[in-house]
Amino acid sequence: MPLDHRRLRGPEESQPPALWAATAAEDEEDEEGAGAAPRDPCALRPLFARAGLLSQAQGSAYVELGSGTKVLCAAWGPREAAEPGPGRLLCEFRRAPFAGRGARGRPGAAAEREAEREAAAALREALEPAVRLGRYPRARLAVSALLLQDGGSALAAAVSAAALALADAGVEMYDLAVGCALCRPPAPAASWMLQPAEPEERRAAARLTLALLPALNQVSAVLGGGRGGPPEDWAQALRLGLDGCHRQYPVLRQSLLRAAQRRDAAAAATAAATAATSA
Repeated sequence: MPLDHRRLRGPEESQPPALWAATAAEDEEDEEGAGAAPRDPCALRPLFARAGLLSQAQGSAYVELGSGTKVLCAAWGPREAAEPGPGRLLCEFRRAPFAGRGARGRPGAAAEREAEREAAAALREALEPAVRLGRYPRARLAVSALLLQDGGSALAAAVSAAALALADAGVEMYDLAVGCALCRPPAPAASWMLQPAEPEERRAAARLTLALLPALNQVSAVLGGGRGGPPEDWAQALRLGLDGCHRQYPVLRQSLLRAAQRRDAAAAATAAATAATSA
């Protein structure tokens, strides 16, 4: 039988690529653990927040943490609801296909949809105490959070971004809900850490996310689990998380104030241009 010289002959022996992918992931984790300098567990990641980004939504906000987490939120409402009763808050949480690091499951898989539903329920639990739903009878408010990049503390960042988007939409609120995440490393004598990164969350023995209304000093949601030690350690984590929320609050307020100033300046410029045209 004649040989086909136009084809490249493959190797006689081969190995599955998953074997090399697992080795590369282990090497990357070892490099992270060896090269990362120990950080202050009470230190907050750098926070960037900006409100009023999307023109297609009534309110919008973007929040980015120094660990790499990026969340974009949009809010609409109030809109008339079909069923009578008090106002309702509808929350949606979605992950972008490129949000996670490394391999990702098939988009729309059952496990991913369930994780997004749980995050949306947690988001609603954290935001409902902050919104004056009694002022919107037979109406529904909607907020959608899109996780662009998951660098850790994603749910806490989504809570802060969603609260900013609702306030930017002009929804009456008691206060801004500020989210803060914590985790405890698996070491026996390890202390709780504020705003963990994604590798720290992955290796954590316990995790905690809380939402606070700082002006009212009222906790709107506490979500956590794992082996965090005795009740005194969980109480210490709560105190640390409350302090983290209070420290993030001025940044979010300034972002909302700057968005209002930009909106007023744009409206004034539009009015001046209209008056000049009519004159």
